[in-house]
Amino acid sequence: MAARKRRRSVARKRREQRLKVSLIGGAGILALLVVFWQMVWPYLVSGLVVGGAAVGGWWLWRTNRLVKGRDHQWRQEEAVKAGHRSLTEVDAMLGGEFEDFVVDLCRRNGCTEVRRVGGTHDDGADVLGCLPDGRSMVIQCKRYSPKSRVSSPEVRNLLGAQVHFKTDVAIFVTTTYFTGPAEQTAVQNGMIAVHRDHLGLWNNGASILSFSQVNGSGQGDRRHRARWKETYE
Repeated sequence: MAARKRRRSVARKRREQRLKVSLIGGAGILALLVVFWQMVWPYLVSGLVVGGAAVGGWWLWRTNRLVKGRDHQWRQEEAVKAGHRSLTEVDAMLGGEFEDFVVDLCRRNGCTEVRRVGGTHDDGADVLGCLPDGRSMVIQCKRYSPKSRVSSPEVRNLLGAQVHFKTDVAIFVTTTYFTGPAEQTAVQNGMIAVHRDHLGLWNNGASILSFSQVNGSGQGDRRHRARWKETYE
C-alpha cells in the first residue's frame, strides 16, 4: 500500500510539473506576442488566411470530385440501362430509332463525335464518328427481319460511303445476318460486319472494337455463338 501511494504521489507531482511548465510556456509565448505584436501579427494573419484558403480549396476539390464521381456513375448506369434492350425490342424499332440505338451503343463504348446522318440524301451513311482509338468511322444501319439477309450490293454501297466520307473504318450493323458473299466482301475490304449475334453481344456490354477479332468467323450458328461468348467473357 505504501509503495502504491508513493507511485501515485510521484505521478501526481509529475503531472503538476508538466502543467506548470505548460502554463509558464504559454505565458511566455503570450508575453512575447504582446511585446512583439507589431512584428508578429502580419505573419499570424497571413498564416490564418493561407490555412483557411487551403482548407477551403481542399473542401471544394473534394466536393467537386464527389459530385463528378456520382454523376459519372449515374450516367454509366443510365447508359447501361438504355443499352440493355432485348433483340425483340430492337426488332420492333423504326429505322430512325434503330439508328439512335446504335448511336447510344457507340457512345457507351467511348466513341466520340458520334452523330446520326441517316436520311434521304445520306450518301450511304447512317452514323458518323470516331472509334475509342481515334479512327474515324462510318456506319450503315439496317433493321431487317431476322429471316432477311444483307446482300453484297448493300455492303458495296457502304464501301462507297467510306470512300465518300474518307473514314478509316466502315461498320455495317444489322438485326439480321449477311449472305455468304456479302460477309466475304465485307471481310475482304476491312469492314466490320456486325450481324444479329454480334448485336446481341454489343447490346449486353461487348465493345465494338472486339468484333474485329471475330469478323467473318461465322454467323447464326450455336457453335459460333459459344465461341464468341468465350472470347468476350
